[in-house]
This record gives sequence, structure tokens and C-alpha cells, in this order.
Amino acid sequence: MTAAVGPASAPPAVDLLTFGESMVSLRSAGPLSAGGSLGMHVAGAESNVAVGVARLGHSVSWAGVLGADPHGEFILRQLRAEGIALRHRIHAARNTGVMFLEQRTADVTRAFYYRAGSAGSTLGPEDLDRALTAGARILHLTGITAALSPDARKAVEYAAERAAAEGMEVSLDVNYRSKLWSREEARAVLTPLARYASIVIASDDELGLVAGGAGPAGTSYAGAADVADAGADAAETAMAAELLEHGVREVVVKRGAAGAGVHTAGGRWEAPAVPVTSIDTVGAGDAFTAGYLSALLDGADVAGRLQRGALAGAFAVSTAGDWEGLPGRAELALLGATPSGTTQR
Repeated sequence: MTAAVGPASAPPAVDLLTFGESMVSLRSAGPLSAGGSLGMHVAGAESNVAVGVARLGHSVSWAGVLGADPHGEFILRQLRAEGIALRHRIHAARNTGVMFLEQRTADVTRAFYYRAGSAGSTLGPEDLDRALTAGARILHLTGITAALSPDARKAVEYAAERAAAEGMEVSLDVNYRSKLWSREEARAVLTPLARYASIVIASDDELGLVAGGAGPAGTSYAGAADVADAGADAAETAMAAELLEHGVREVVVKRGAAGAGVHTAGGRWEAPAVPVTSIDTVGAGDAFTAGYLSALLDGADVAGRLQRGALAGAFAVSTAGDWEGLPGRAELALLGATPSGTTQR
């Protein structure tokens, strides 16, 4: 007798879903104009976060569009190797984006993009339906994707609105890129988009792109980066308060080497950066975001989330590459507990 087989159950929702453009990054160790060898890497703020969260033990899905070329194959191979579920489309007529990253001096890194008209820029709402239907505890978005094309902007807006309506946590990292759009263009898109987010993440000079009012004495939030420290702190607090009033639960401010802070309705938290020897700052903000969201998924409080974000960021800046040095969960204790310059034996 054969037992009846019921309908297949739906796959469980992933912990984190993100989407955007991943590119091939060709890195130089010195000036590009001098020639020399280039290292091939995967670059993309969203895939950086995906890798960071996956390495910390969570299920992650990434959606995007790639070209039918070796560059796209390389990206897919790298993301699969990190255990990330892929919801991608191959565009037969467009190329995968490429960027060159030049280590011009020890303190100055420059990026040169070849992404105009790329496969990744054709991302649209229809590319996200399957991933959104499968569900996620957190949908992570960045302002970079919204800047790629009108279709990509519609995809971000569609995903944010749908995810918020379906009860998912929506995380928005402003991630402003001046080579993609102006601050005015970014503000017009990102300010209304932030209303769908439960978590807004920004560097201290990006908050004015998602909080659109005016501060004390008529000071524009957009100019907050130009005021003195005391005024900048007051402007940050006012901008965070505006976002909280519009339904954002947490406003996370990344300050680089100065640490990070979080504003909530319950108060404000600050955490210093973990002291390490800085080698490569590219991807540090994405690493912080990955650590913060990982701790949120684990149920940690705000202080715990800040601590894990700071640790992940420290791994990023003290190792080479956008994401290659990001830690696994068991490795988080290596920094802060291990004396600098020592070898574990």
C-alpha cells in the first residue's frame, strides 16, 4: 500500500534577503597607470553584506542580474561557495559590470566603474517576486541599487513596500555613491523610501539624504556635515528623531574609526571602533552592517548589535579585500581578546 503524499511544503524563509548589482573588481597594488598585475574579486555592497551574514551562521539569499559572460560565472561561483542561495537572472545581451580599484597611496583608494548599461542595471520588480514570495526575516536594501536605473529604483521601491506590508524587517543602508547620482537626486528617492524601513543605516554625512526637514535656526539637514561638532551632533539627533517619528525603529550611524551609534525611541547608544591595524577600508561599512544585522537575528540588544558590528568592521579593515577577511562566528573572539601581533599555536 502506498502512502498518500501531501503537497510539498514551502521552503522556510531565509534569515536575510538582499539584492543589487555585484561586479567583478580588478584590484591593483599601486597606480593603475604604471601597469602591473591585477587581482580579481567580487564587489558589491549587497553581496558583501550577504557574505558577512552567511559566515556568521545565517541563511541568506541574494537576487540580481548578471551577464552571460565569465565575469558573471565567477560571481556566481564565489557566492555559491559562501553558502548563499541565488535568485538571479542571466541577461544574454548585457555585460556584467566591472570596476578597477586602485591603491593609489597607503591612505587613498580610487574606484573606476565600467557599469553603465550593465546587466545588473536591468534589475526590475519582476526579478524579486520569487525571492519575496519565499519570505525573509530581514530584507536588506541599499541606496546604490536605487541609483542604477529607473527600473532598479522601481525594484527597490516595490520590494520595500511589499516587505513592510508583509511584516518583514526592512533594513536600508543609504550607501551614497556620488558617481551614480547627485545628493539632490538621492534625497528625492531615499527620503520617502526610508519610511518603509524599520532600520536605517547611514554614515554621519548621509543622514541628510533620508531626513528631509530643517534643523534648529533653519539649518538644513543636508548641510549638517559642514557645521561644528556640537551643531553636527544636534543635527544628527534631530534627523534621527524625525526618522523615528516616521516609523523607523533604529537609526544606525556609522562613524568609521570613531565607532558607531544607534538612536531609538528608548535612547541613544554609542560604541567605539575596535582598535586594529588598518590595511584596507573598502567594505568596512558593509561588514559593520552584516555584524549588526546578524546580532539582530540572534536577538541581541542594541549594545550587543553595535559590538558585533564593530567587530566585523574591524576584521574588514585589518584584512585585504571587500569581504574575504570577514569572520565566521567562532572567529569573532579573535579580536579584542587576542593581543595584537600574536600567533595562535
